[in-house]
Amino acid sequence: MDFGLVLQTDPPASRVISLMKRAERNGFTHGWTFDSAVLWQEPFVVYSQILANTTTLRVGPMVTNPGTRTWEVTASTFATLNDMYGNRTVCGIGRGDSAMRVAGRRPNTLARLGEAIDAIRDLAEGREAEVDGQRMRLPWVRDGRLPVWMAAYGPKALALTGRKADGFILQLADPFLTEWMVKAVRNAAAEAGRDPDAITVCVAAPAYVGDDLAHAREQCRWFGGMVGNHVADLVARYGEHSGMVPEALTEYIKGREGYDYSHHGRAGNPSTDFVPDEIVDRFCLLGPPEAHIEKLRALRDLGVDQFAVYDMHDAQESTIDAYGAEIIPALGD
Repeated sequence: MDFGLVLQTDPPASRVISLMKRAERNGFTHGWTFDSAVLWQEPFVVYSQILANTTTLRVGPMVTNPGTRTWEVTASTFATLNDMYGNRTVCGIGRGDSAMRVAGRRPNTLARLGEAIDAIRDLAEGREAEVDGQRMRLPWVRDGRLPVWMAAYGPKALALTGRKADGFILQLADPFLTEWMVKAVRNAAAEAGRDPDAITVCVAAPAYVGDDLAHAREQCRWFGGMVGNHVADLVARYGEHSGMVPEALTEYIKGREGYDYSHHGRAGNPSTDFVPDEIVDRFCLLGPPEAHIEKLRALRDLGVDQFAVYDMHDAQESTIDAYGAEIIPALGD
């Protein structure tokens, strides 16, 4: 199993770079950041410095979207980083939550997202693609490689992931829901004539190593609120008891009363009071190293290839170090 580190690009960028260097030293293979240009600093500028200060770490957004940048700009940015540092980027992409809503726009449609996945990958790898009716190619790209991993929860998004994406990003670490969603992605891939086992599965969630579970829960409760935004969209689209989305995912948002993006992805987020302890425990990895190892082995058995640690809490360095010292080595067996 591979391991990734997920951060927000809060200033100073030097701290983000330092934590990514620490992650690589501890055996992490991927470095991810949020991508929301109003809430945080521009990630692609920071990626250049992360890549320059590491040797093997692969970097990318978790996740970008097809609305805040034109597709040829996104592809050219990835291709430039790859040309400079040797094909060490991954494009995580989704419909757009905070990046679009904070700017007063609606998340992108799945149809547009599917077109963008093909176009961005083709352009970044040197092939011709169509963008808004215009055929184009980046003539300077040589031997480019850009895996595109899609973030998804709902049935239509999971199906699109299976048909189009090189990888699947699932932002929660509940084994029951992971099994349900990975199966949906792989079934869609098989129906599209693709090799379902060729799709990389990445589970991303907060991890907090320590014995004080009450404190760990409070530091990670924000995550249930972030996931709740996407769940609320699914309920609005499919209905609460449609059978299209597991009730294990939708039940907890009944107490949700709006969401303040100024606290998005941050410990102490006041918009997440509705998230019960049970959901924090199910969606996140909390407790001593042994508890993390047990849950990660269960996820690996379900086909998860990478666990990406959301490290937005008050124990960033110690979490990275604990994973490097005890947890990552245990998952190498």
